[in-house]
Amino acid sequence: MGRGDLTNAEWVRLEPHLPVPGQRGGRWNNHRKVINGILSRVRTGIPWRDPPERFGSWRTVYERHRRWSADGTWDQILRAVQADADLAGRIDWSMAGIDSTSCRAHQHAAGARKKKPRIPKKRTTPRHHRPDEELGRSRGGLTSKIHLAGEGGCRPMAFLVTPGQWGDAPQMIQVLERIRVPRPQGGHPRTRPDHLSGDKACSSRRNRSYLRRRRIKHTIPEPKDQQANRKRRGSGGGRPTGFDPGIHKRRNEVERTINRLKNSRAVATRYDKRAYVFHGTVTAAAIRLWLRP
Repeated sequence: MGRGDLTNAEWVRLEPHLPVPGQRGGRWNNHRKVINGILSRVRTGIPWRDPPERFGSWRTVYERHRRWSADGTWDQILRAVQADADLAGRIDWSMAGIDSTSCRAHQHAAGARKKKPRIPKKRTTPRHHRPDEELGRSRGGLTSKIHLAGEGGCRPMAFLVTPGQWGDAPQMIQVLERIRVPRPQGGHPRTRPDHLSGDKACSSRRNRSYLRRRRIKHTIPEPKDQQANRKRRGSGGGRPTGFDPGIHKRRNEVERTINRLKNSRAVATRYDKRAYVFHGTVTAAAIRLWLRP
């Protein structure tokens, strides 16, 4: 076992949720070795063509990651691992935090083909494909942004990747609607935390109305310009928003979640040209965080 490989305990938790091996042509053989190769690349950020020899052919490692990113296999594994954690009582639903982080795009991330990618043998467009490839221009150049919701245990519940110049407030609802933790023992998946914390960038009347409609308590500070606009409208502006500084201190949990996620160099710096492949890279890094005790 090399540095950064899955431990035996982590493999035991992951193996039941992987695609069945031994299909025609040996397509999914050697799951553990190939997944270790994928996680090694995600952690170190090395080019796909340069993995250590112990992981086998680089093409096998890359193709499996690309296919699982395209058909949503990584997303299914993430939800399955979250369901196991919820069943064991290891998810802190008392507080969820939402925040975003920018990921500088390497020069190799630019230049993707304009033609739509296809899933082999299915002729369908991969999940999470975007024509803009989730690349945008900001002060730092080409960037992508990860909008993330994390639970109290500093692990990501759901995320959304957008171009780097996109704002936080318009994406908050989409991120929350992606929280969906199945319940293996029966019942609807859990989609709602008890409380939500965010910074001023998430404050808007639309977001607050959405949270009230879903009965999610929230602690989001109100910017000064929104306060002035509300007061200027008088009674039509509504009541002042409630804010508890003590509860807001827990917002550091989502910031720590982002720090842990960006320990993976292929997440902190984007090297993938295609949006759906980069989404799979972030998902694989998130799965690794959920597998750790």
